[in-house]
Amino acid sequence: MKPERIEILGVPVDCLTMNQALEHVDSVLMSGTAHSVVAVNPEKVMKALDDKRLLERLGRASVLIPDGIGVVFAARILGLGRFERVPGSELMPKLCELAARKGYRTFLFGAAVDVLASAVETLRQRYPGIIIAGSQHGFVADEDMPGLIERINSLEVDILFVALGSPKQEDWIDRYLPLLRVRLCQGVGGTFDVIAGRVKRAPAAFRAAHLEWFYRLATNPQRIRRQTALPKFVFEVLKQRAKHNFILFGHRTTPKSQPTQRPHS
Repeated sequence: MKPERIEILGVPVDCLTMNQALEHVDSVLMSGTAHSVVAVNPEKVMKALDDKRLLERLGRASVLIPDGIGVVFAARILGLGRFERVPGSELMPKLCELAARKGYRTFLFGAAVDVLASAVETLRQRYPGIIIAGSQHGFVADEDMPGLIERINSLEVDILFVALGSPKQEDWIDRYLPLLRVRLCQGVGGTFDVIAGRVKRAPAAFRAAHLEWFYRLATNPQRIRRQTALPKFVFEVLKQRAKHNFILFGHRTTPKSQPTQRPHS
């Protein structure tokens, strides 16, 4: 069953939980047709508001997972639905587990050479039986892309993980998915770095408190520029909520009292 799709500030996102995402992806894998999974977070929402092409690419994605907790809270504030965060960094390992169990062939594309090699080795150790048909670092020139597409197709890949960062990976998926014979293509951002141990995820306590973004900022101050999108996102959401309240209540007026008629003497 296809998840319900809503819009946060005009940017689409699907209402689903992790279990629902896995069930939907599993059914997609059995369908035999190519589908894409793209993550949506507050930063990407704000980018899409300024980048019409990114917005269009998001609209063409098969599944738009609510990757950021800000998107989840925004949907609740705007009365658009209640669902949970589906981090792409958690969905990818679950898809690898699914691939190992069902024999799906995978391919990793993106990141630096050493990071990619470490991620491949870690996945093979973590998920015995997983078929990693091939991998390719992210530094591929445009003129070499046809060769990469041909290679992926020749390896009969079922699940392709693309780690090029946003919005580059959304552009790549939208552009090349029609040429690929894969069943599923997921944009995973910096997940290869996490799997390789180069970037640590927040401790469970931070994740449970929905403060993973704060942990990332505290441990990597260079992210401050990226995090400037968050207060802008909050402001736009609250502004839309206020506008909604005004429409609901702003035009309600109290009927004017009629002048009292004095009886004729």
